[in-house]
Amino acid sequence: MYAIIVLVIIVFALFDSVVIVPEKSSRIIQRLGKFQRIAGPGLTFKLPILDRVAGTISLKIQQLDVDIETKTMDNVFVDMKVSVQYVIQPLKIWDAFYKLEDPIQQISSYVFDDVRAEVPKLDLDDVFSRKEDIAIAVKRNLSEAMDTYGFEIVKTLVTDINPDSHVKDSMNRINAAKRDKEAAREEAEGEKITIVKRAEADAESKRLQGEGIAQQRLEIIRGFKESVEDFQKSLNSIDAQEIMQFVLMTQYFDTLNSIGSNSNSNTLMIPHSPAAMNDFFQQIVSGTVLAKKAEEGDEARVEDLKKDSGK
Repeated sequence: MYAIIVLVIIVFALFDSVVIVPEKSSRIIQRLGKFQRIAGPGLTFKLPILDRVAGTISLKIQQLDVDIETKTMDNVFVDMKVSVQYVIQPLKIWDAFYKLEDPIQQISSYVFDDVRAEVPKLDLDDVFSRKEDIAIAVKRNLSEAMDTYGFEIVKTLVTDINPDSHVKDSMNRINAAKRDKEAAREEAEGEKITIVKRAEADAESKRLQGEGIAQQRLEIIRGFKESVEDFQKSLNSIDAQEIMQFVLMTQYFDTLNSIGSNSNSNTLMIPHSPAAMNDFFQQIVSGTVLAKKAEEGDEARVEDLKKDSGK
């Protein structure tokens, strides 16, 4: 019976003396409540009953997310999330374990203090644009404070900035109004370009049309001239006026023939007499004569003015 008890005690002591430490970790071993040593990764031993594992320290990079409510310089309350990435320095494991009662709470307090010292210096727009500056300031101040306790601050990140919902709605409306204004400006500019190009095309079309009409009239006059000259060569007894009357009458009947042969024509013919062509011709001749006389009168008037100035 005693042998069994002794055997059980021995087995218990054996198991109690074995300590297995995971990789990237360290364990604090105390003897009778006093710090004894730091056990590194792997298999190690301690005195049963007298020694105990007081705690385990992770040497991996850890992250702490801190939610903070603060106010900007333009009196806007914002909720911010700051992520702190830290690691315990291998040479300062004792400091990290014994100097701080609650390291997480301690780091959070420093982050609160630093953020609430930096953000009130900035307007809301600057908080968004300069969040990297805020993160750098927090990391610098936090590193100086926590280095004494064996904590190395690897990086701090401002991962979220969330203004009050009313402020957010106002910002969205302002941005929407700016975009609508820009869209209206671009649309007006596009319409302006369209109108200008359409006007330029219309002007070019009219210019070419005018050149075509002028060329057509020139060819008609040239044709009339050749017709009159041919008639005068063939028929010496017919004067130029009769020839023009004949040409106009021929043109008149050609026009009627062109209108009648076109099946898609919608021209409305008003009853009239072909003899009206003679009146039309007389009007043209009278206008030409009057214009010539007026031109001759102007030239004579100019000559009189020259003579008077010479005297």
